[in-house]
Amino acid sequence: MKKNRVDVITMGCSKNLVDSELLMRKFADSGYQVEHDPERVQGEVVVVNTCGFIETAREESINMILELAQAKEMGQIGKLIVMGCLSERYREELQQEIPEVDRFYGKFDWKDLVNDLGKAYHTSPADTRYRTTPRHYAYLKVAEGCDRMCAYCSIPLMTGRHISRPQEEIVEEARQLASEGVKELQLIAQDLTYYGRDLYHEARLPQLVEALCEVEGIEWIRLHYAYPNAFPLDLLRVMREQPKVCNYLDIALQHISDRVLSKMRRHVTKAETLELIAKIREEVPGIHLRTTLMVGHPGESEEDFEELLDFVREIRFERMGAFAYSHEEGTYGYKHYQDEVPLEVKMQRLDTLMNLQEEIAYELSEGKVGEELKVIIDRMEGGYYIGRTEFDSPEVDPEVIIRAKEERPLVIGDFYFVRIVAAEGYDLVGELL
Repeated sequence: MKKNRVDVITMGCSKNLVDSELLMRKFADSGYQVEHDPERVQGEVVVVNTCGFIETAREESINMILELAQAKEMGQIGKLIVMGCLSERYREELQQEIPEVDRFYGKFDWKDLVNDLGKAYHTSPADTRYRTTPRHYAYLKVAEGCDRMCAYCSIPLMTGRHISRPQEEIVEEARQLASEGVKELQLIAQDLTYYGRDLYHEARLPQLVEALCEVEGIEWIRLHYAYPNAFPLDLLRVMREQPKVCNYLDIALQHISDRVLSKMRRHVTKAETLELIAKIREEVPGIHLRTTLMVGHPGESEEDFEELLDFVREIRFERMGAFAYSHEEGTYGYKHYQDEVPLEVKMQRLDTLMNLQEEIAYELSEGKVGEELKVIIDRMEGGYYIGRTEFDSPEVDPEVIIRAKEERPLVIGDFYFVRIVAAEGYDLVGELL
């Protein structure tokens, strides 16, 4: 165990990561050495920022806590603290089941954590972070919470209602990040397209993005977690006109069958979804769409699933993820539906859907061979530089592999133009121009 060291372990999404970074800054300002997701956990204080979205995510968080509880009993770590979505939702149960944890905090009350440990000296502004991402990109959270109340989703149970941050505050944080060397902003929220409706009584995402485009030093802005219902169409004009906005949109659609969409309480129809996708691709030529789909929702029949497969074949999403329905306690679906699709059927459908998407993604990647693309370099591995195009978000999307040459070393975080010479699965192989 290392005295005066805090290890912070983040489970789940990039929104959790921002919370971890804020906490780490407070620890650092209080005189602690901080480590994020260290290979060897040995801090005097260990904090686990948990995810509670679906069963598999909960299991990962609980297994991590149990592993660290054992390490604490063996004297390898000091205090063990749990925060985040899982403990926001199941704090009482966790306290009873894992008494080795010194303290549990929820999604929002963790901000008192450093004070509770007896170190209250803070020098940084409230929104200053100890960033864990590479120097050249950062996640920028513009809102917290969700008002949608989809039948299957437990997120509002943990995050509460949607709360937008003031535009001026977000822009000022972007300026601060740019001053630290950030060139690429990943805009995130549980529901990005709802931004401003609570604070300004209208959708203000287009205006926010335009304001962020004025920040000197920022070269790419990427949009994550849009919602199809009440989509702010003026955003498409901004994406088309502003060169800093990546031709990339992460928009979770979940399904296409009207019957399933209705049971999901998505407040959007198949026809409206198809019309929106066509509008997006017409208004923003070359845009790459990332979506998330769900299989096995209560009431999903074989016909509904085949309709979903046909939809994926027709639309040919450039990026897609999927997951199986999880029967989440406290949700509308838990109260009103039976979890009637067998797990085996869910997993078969998930495999079928992802296999189809793999074929589509590979064909789309092969179609890029011969193109000249702008790439940002994220890191070096062995004898290769690893980068991304504007169509690729960190961690989840394909990468561009470029062989390193002694006579032309590249700078991590800089942009280069490359010619795509091959496709290897999801990834691309590029040569410098």
